[in-house]
Amino acid sequence: MMKMSVGKKKSKQVRRESLNLPAPNFLTKVSRFKKLQRTIARLSPSWQACIPIAAVIFLIWGYAAVAQTPPAAPTTEEQLASLKVGMDTMWVMVAGMLVFFMNAGFGMLETGFCRQKNAVNVLSKNLIVFALATIAYWAIGFALMFSNGNGFIGSSGGYFLLNVADNSPAMGDAYQGIFKSLNWTGVPLNAKFFFQLVFAGTAATIVSGAVAERIKFLEFLIFCLLLVGIAYPITGHWIWGGGWLQTAGFYDFAGSAVVHSVGGWAALMGAAFLGPRIGKYRDGDTVAMPGHNMSIATLGCLILWFGWFGFNPGSTMAVDPNAIAHIALTTNTAGAFGGVAATITAWLYLGKPDLSMIINGILAGLVGVTASCAWVNIPNSAIIGTIAGIMVVFAVTFFDNLKIDDPVGATSVHLVCGIWGTLAVGLFADGPTTGIYTAGPKAGLFVGGGFDQLIPQLIGIISVGGMTVLLSTIFWLALKALLGIRVSAVEEAEGLDIGEHGMEAYTGFVKETSSGNRTESSYGGYSGGGADRTTKL
Repeated sequence: MMKMSVGKKKSKQVRRESLNLPAPNFLTKVSRFKKLQRTIARLSPSWQACIPIAAVIFLIWGYAAVAQTPPAAPTTEEQLASLKVGMDTMWVMVAGMLVFFMNAGFGMLETGFCRQKNAVNVLSKNLIVFALATIAYWAIGFALMFSNGNGFIGSSGGYFLLNVADNSPAMGDAYQGIFKSLNWTGVPLNAKFFFQLVFAGTAATIVSGAVAERIKFLEFLIFCLLLVGIAYPITGHWIWGGGWLQTAGFYDFAGSAVVHSVGGWAALMGAAFLGPRIGKYRDGDTVAMPGHNMSIATLGCLILWFGWFGFNPGSTMAVDPNAIAHIALTTNTAGAFGGVAATITAWLYLGKPDLSMIINGILAGLVGVTASCAWVNIPNSAIIGTIAGIMVVFAVTFFDNLKIDDPVGATSVHLVCGIWGTLAVGLFADGPTTGIYTAGPKAGLFVGGGFDQLIPQLIGIISVGGMTVLLSTIFWLALKALLGIRVSAVEEAEGLDIGEHGMEAYTGFVKETSSGNRTESSYGGYSGGGADRTTKL
C-alpha cells in the first residue's frame, strides 16, 4: 500500500509538470495577498494614501543610488596629508589649552603672594582678564598682528575673523589669504587664532600682579583691553607678523620679548604711575608685606611650570617629534636651574632660602629660555636658566630701591628675565648648521658666531621696550586723568575685596588687621604686644 501511494504521488507530479500547472504554494501566495488587501482595507484613508507615496520615494531613492557616481578614493598622499593636518591641529589645540590653563597658575600665584583682604580682587582680575583678552584679540588684535600689511602693522582686515580670505591649512607658496605671516604652519585658521589668543591673554595677566592691592577694578579692565587690542599686536606684528624686526633678523621663538617683555613693560609703567602700597616704604626702608597663602602660590608655580610645556613646545605648531622633545628638555632644564640658582642666591644674599624667591627663580628660568628654547643645546639652556635665577633675586631689591612696588615680582620675572632671554638668543644660539635646527638665528656670540645675531636682538629689545613704554604711558595717563586708577586710602586699608567687590574670600576666618603696637600678620593674627589676641569676623 505504501508503494502504491508513493507511485500515485509521483505520477501526479509528473502530469502537473508536463501540463505546466502552478505549484501548490501558489494558493498560499494568493491567500497571503488577500490577507494583505484586507489589512490595507482596514486602514484609514490617510494611511492608505501614504502607501503609494512611500513606494514612489523608495523608487526614487533606488534610482538615485544606482545613478550616483561613486567618489574617487583618495590617494595615499592625500590621506597622509590629511592625517598630518589632523595631528598638527590636535597638537596645537592641546598645547593652547595648556597655555590657557596657565591662567589658573597666575591666579593662584598672585593671590597667594598678596594679602588676605585682597584675594577676591586678585582672583577676579585673573579670571576676567582672559575673557576680555578674547574679545579684544578676536575683534581687532589678531588682524592687526598677523594680517598682511607694512612693516609696522597689519592692514588687510580680518577683524572678528569675518569674511576672511584664507585657504589654511595650505602652506608656503600654496597659501592664499591675508595671513601670510602664518603660512609656515599647516593647521586651520581657527587653530592659529586660538593658539595666538592664549599668548595674548598671558601678556595681559602679567600686568595684574604688579598693580595688585591698590588699582581700581574697572580701570584695570580697560587697560587690558587697550593692551591686547592695540599695544601687544603692534610689537607682535614687528616680530611674528612679518614686520620690520622679523625682516631685520630678530628672533623670538616663543615670546620672551613678544609676550613677557611686553607684559613686563606695561606692568612696570602701571606700578610706577600707581605708586607703592600704603606703608610699603617708610623712612627709606622697605617694609615686608608677606603673602597670605604660600601654599596656593606654590601650586600656582607648579601649574605655570606645567603650562610652559604647551607654551614653548607648542610653538612648533606642528608635530615635530625631535623639536618638541628638545624644546621640552631645554624648557625644563632652564626652569630647574633657575629655581636652584635663586635658592642659593637668596640664601647667601638674604640669609634664608625664601620660598617666594624659589618660586620666582623657577619662573625666571622658564621666561629666560622662552625665546631660545628651540635653538640652544641643553647645557646652554642650563646656563640661561641659572643666570635668570640669579638676576631675579637682585631685580626684586633693585625695584624696591627705586620705590616701585610690585607685590608679586612680575617685573623682575617677566621684564628683566624676558630681556635676558631675548638677549640670550644672540649669545647662545647654536646656528642652523649644528643639527638642532635648519632654519633660524645665526650662531650666537658665545658659540663662535660673532655679533651678527646679537645686534638684531639688542635692536629688538630697545624698540619693543620703547614702543610698549610709550603706549602704556599714554593708556595709564589717560585713565588716570579721566577716571583715576587708584582706590582711596580708606578702601586700600580695608581691602579691595570689600571696597571693590563687597565680599570676602575667607568669610568666617581670622582677618588680618593692624592697630596700635600690634603689627599685621600675613596669617591673620596679631604679633607684637598683642600676640595672643586675634579677631574673628
